[in-house]
Amino acid sequence: MASSETVSVGTTVVDVPEGCHWTIHNIPFGCFVKIDGMSDDPHCASAIGEYVVDLTELSKNGFFDGTSWGDSLRESTLNSFMALGRDSWKAARARIQELVCDSSFTQHENYSSFLIPMGECQNTMPATIGDYTDFYSSIYHATNVGTMFRGKENALKENWVHLPVGYHGRASSVVVSGTPIVRPTGQVRNNPEENPTDEASGKLDFEVEMAFFCGPPSKMGKRIPVAEAHNHIFGLVLMNDWSARDVQKWEYVPLGPFNGKNFATTISPWIITLEAMEPFKVPQMEQNHKGVTPLPYLRSENLTSYDVPIQVGIEPQGSELVTVGSTNATSLYWTFAQQLAHHTSTGCPFNTGDLCGSGTISGETTDSYGSLLEINWKGTRSAKMKDGTERKFIHDHDNIVMTAECRKDDIFIGFGKCSGRILPACPYEETVAEN
Repeated sequence: MASSETVSVGTTVVDVPEGCHWTIHNIPFGCFVKIDGMSDDPHCASAIGEYVVDLTELSKNGFFDGTSWGDSLRESTLNSFMALGRDSWKAARARIQELVCDSSFTQHENYSSFLIPMGECQNTMPATIGDYTDFYSSIYHATNVGTMFRGKENALKENWVHLPVGYHGRASSVVVSGTPIVRPTGQVRNNPEENPTDEASGKLDFEVEMAFFCGPPSKMGKRIPVAEAHNHIFGLVLMNDWSARDVQKWEYVPLGPFNGKNFATTISPWIITLEAMEPFKVPQMEQNHKGVTPLPYLRSENLTSYDVPIQVGIEPQGSELVTVGSTNATSLYWTFAQQLAHHTSTGCPFNTGDLCGSGTISGETTDSYGSLLEINWKGTRSAKMKDGTERKFIHDHDNIVMTAECRKDDIFIGFGKCSGRILPACPYEETVAEN
């Protein structure tokens, strides 16, 4: 059976254009519906070149017969497949690679229903998300934000170098890329001498993040050891954890983010497996900041980071996309495995499909910041657009676009887009009328 190490780019049954994210080395997993109304239920899928690979139809046509995982791909989300574990994921990925490189595959009478042009498809949520947690794992981002609000000497809180700091978000507002986002309205206090007001957020921001989906669940009262955490991580997506900075500033003391973060979180629709990410492993950042070494339950010899260059741009309505930040996942101090190990260290159970975000990923330089909060640095700077306007925070009708591409030698994969356009806030009177 073929594998990502033995199949070469260019041997697929369809062309993979130069720069296309969906190469033979990728083979992501997601869900979709046909725009012309294939059915009411989404199908499980992969992608190759400019085509969606309909895994549900392949399963129904016997291509996965005799496997322990084939039937799980007949469902409208990936949850059942994700729960099966790494051996099943690897076998399915290898089988898909084998099929899309087999010329006889194109002779099947139902071939046109197996590979569908992406332009005829719409991605749906790849999994049902029961719980969502967001971490705060980039040391440069945490240092920048801390410096702005507490000064350079007290930038990082004492606990930050001991554990992956995080908070629980709202799974109900996680949406797939391309979903419009309504500007949130909330309680803000613009003048410290006056009472707060209820108004549309004037400081709407993006956050460049990556996130992982949980595969096999864990039991309540049991830890996931850090050395085994990778076996519970199905794959990775790009994520934009939108933030209303003015709402957040007023509410976050003493319990942290709430309404300033709960209104929307956008993820890229295709989940990139850890097998696809294998060539892009790099040593994790040294964890000895200020002489602090993590506790044993957070240490393992097999911990790594990933070399994932990420770009974020702003596309004003009627104008061109402008890249405002270029960062990399190597700037994460705490790895995905450490995040999961810490989250379960109390015995907190994880369920298949649970989502964990990395927190904003920023680099050391001003052109590698992952949020407008850092880019504008307390209002002293701004991002310039092609239409002559400037951005300290997001304007109505701006489209925020994140992309990531990984290359090593002749291996190239991408994450697709994580995008969302901001719509004007809904007036309170209209909200009341709708309810």
